[in-house]
Amino acid sequence: MAKRRGALAVSLEYRPEQYTYTVSYSEEDRVHVARVAEFPSLAAHGDSPAAALEEIQFVVRIVIEDLAESGEETPEPFSKRKYSGKLNLRLPEFLHRQLAIEAAQEGVSLNQLIALKAELK
Repeated sequence: MAKRRGALAVSLEYRPEQYTYTVSYSEEDRVHVARVAEFPSLAAHGDSPAAALEEIQFVVRIVIEDLAESGEETPEPFSKRKYSGKLNLRLPEFLHRQLAIEAAQEGVSLNQLIALKAELK
């Protein structure tokens, strides 16, 4: 996708729709606030969830255009990232032991127990 900006055509590797958004209500500000996981410093607000989402996507478009224009790396959307399903995790020894005991008591592997706990969160 190429976007015309002045006399310069900027090729966008990613589109705003490909990023991961959340919208929540701020009681303090009395607005809906939208954020994008891949750009943690960005936020936008609106009078409705849809308005906040539209605004943050507009901001993301401007940011990725600016990054492309300046030759800087654009964060890859989580939706485009490849995951192996393997995770190496360092735990304190006592927690590793506690989880191993719990897995044995439940009759499941340690991996299954941790995956189940992650699903429940």
